Amino acid sequence: MLAQVQTLLTSWAAIIDHSIDIGTKKALVVLRVPLATLSQRGSAICLEDCECIGLKVCETVNGETIALDLEEIFKRSGSPAVIIKDCDASLQKGVRLWSEKQGVSVPVIEDIGHVSASALKEQFEKTKAYIQFTALLRTGAHRLRQTDLAFLIPPKLRTKGRFQSISKLGAWADKMLAVFASKGQAKKGSLLARLRIAMPKFLSLKSFIIPFAKTTKVVTQVLEILKNKGLTQSHYEQCYECLNELPKNSKVKKRLHKWLDKHLDIQKKLGGLPLLVSSDIIESLFGNFKHIIDRNPQADMNRTTLLIPTLCGKLDEVTITGALSKVRHKDIEVWETENIPYTVRKKRKAFFSDLVSQKAGK
Repeated sequence: MLAQVQTLLTSWAAIIDHSIDIGTKKALVVLRVPLATLSQRGSAICLEDCECIGLKVCETVNGETIALDLEEIFKRSGSPAVIIKDCDASLQKGVRLWSEKQGVSVPVIEDIGHVSASALKEQFEKTKAYIQFTALLRTGAHRLRQTDLAFLIPPKLRTKGRFQSISKLGAWADKMLAVFASKGQAKKGSLLARLRIAMPKFLSLKSFIIPFAKTTKVVTQVLEILKNKGLTQSHYEQCYECLNELPKNSKVKKRLHKWLDKHLDIQKKLGGLPLLVSSDIIESLFGNFKHIIDRNPQADMNRTTLLIPTLCGKLDEVTITGALSKVRHKDIEVWETENIPYTVRKKRKAFFSDLVSQKAGK
């Protein structure tokens, strides 16, 4: 698939990201999506709308290595009209270094999901009320687990990227407020009585939960508009209207207003088509790939990485036949040697081979 990459006559967006760590290695993946795709589909893009134009496996990841990889990838595919990425510092530096070397200024879109998560984190994470709230939830979840009330356990708080899924927690807390709000003494053994025992100070955090739930709800509405429809003038106005429901001093409101203003300028300069502002599709790609390799008891970043390009685009008979007829097994071995410095399997084999060749006790 990678060998078939060619330049496009139409303008396109590059979505770039690193996979999660698998062993000691990561994969830098670059997807290509024509700018008109979102308008033509009328909803969030799918993997079949994307083409994988770059795949680099590496152990050392920094701005310099990313810039070199992008230079090689874009030399074959041509330059994108815009680049979409998350807020990772190494990606930011890599794109900047590549752009400076080419002498061109390619607009960069900061993924709206990561930006909103960062804004939520900035507003809530270090507040005393949020710390008390999450501590109460952990204790409550422990008490409810393995009981008949387990269906009321709060959404699990992720260790990494917690605020990217925090809206689920806001929605849960808002519903639970209605449950806890019943006045008077609860009947012994009733659902309410048992919940009050599991999370005894839930209602005391009401002044935090209400604005927290409201903020996460508004963010969810904004994300739903932008991820499914893209950014246009009308969608910009819809998002502004949603955000205006938040208080003037809301950090989330200020941060997303700033993001909207900046990216609407980019959308206009690119011709006015709905602007793709989410890199969710590449996360979906990584999720599909991880699901496949997790079946292996010893998951490793080896030649199975070449599955990633095959999970994108529309694989018709002509494409598959062309790939099978033009790529030899020897070509794959060469690619693996050049791109995969080592594999766990090879290191394991070499280690035990050397061990067996030695005499016992020496």
